[in-house]
Amino acid sequence: MTFLEIAFISLTVVTTAFLLFIGNRAIESSEVNIFRNKLILVVALVGWNVYILVASSFKSLQSYDFPPRFALAFIIPSFIFTGVFLYLNRNKPWVLQIPKHWLIYFQSFRILVETLFVFGLVAGVFNREVTIEGYNFDMIFAISAPFIGYFGYQKRLLPNRLWNLLGLVVLASVIVAFLISIYAPEIFGGTGPLLPLKAMTYPYVLIAGFLMPTAVFLHVLSIIQLRKQLNLESRKTTHE
Repeated sequence: MTFLEIAFISLTVVTTAFLLFIGNRAIESSEVNIFRNKLILVVALVGWNVYILVASSFKSLQSYDFPPRFALAFIIPSFIFTGVFLYLNRNKPWVLQIPKHWLIYFQSFRILVETLFVFGLVAGVFNREVTIEGYNFDMIFAISAPFIGYFGYQKRLLPNRLWNLLGLVVLASVIVAFLISIYAPEIFGGTGPLLPLKAMTYPYVLIAGFLMPTAVFLHVLSIIQLRKQLNLESRKTTHE
């Protein structure tokens, strides 16, 4: 196993640990079926990672066919889960039990992801266009996370409402860069798919299957937190 592969797996383990941490915080605040809900959380996160490992072993996913099979296997299911789960829980009290700045600070993990992209470029796993040397500006955005977390969310000295939306736009642009690299390489000056098939093998599929969806999940959860807090403050002001 190469350094790059170990690095992607290690980052996934750290990200999983963070989700378990904030999940436990939310579950304990509910005081209802705590053990059962914690067990579901662990099984769900571990189970999804096992699914990624098993699914990525099938050669059929390593294909340039349209629609992209790795998207159908990993990205779309994770997005559906994020949307449904957060929609159903948007009004639950636990949403505000997770400190808002935690979600922002942790978005800086994307700096490491994009750094590994550069190493992946050198190793021939990724093409230049999907890294910071091309059209992937996610690292630049992620660098702002600690500043927004501190000055925007803890000190409230900076406006923070649009930051999460901008983060989602940046993530969408990265997805577009990947898709162009495969299905419209002529836009980048290529004559055939630019993204190596190796990028569709484990552990590199963790990007599409876990790391990127985690960033989306945290952004959407943060947006829900802000809206819920604004609603509470508005009701408080009205009563006063």
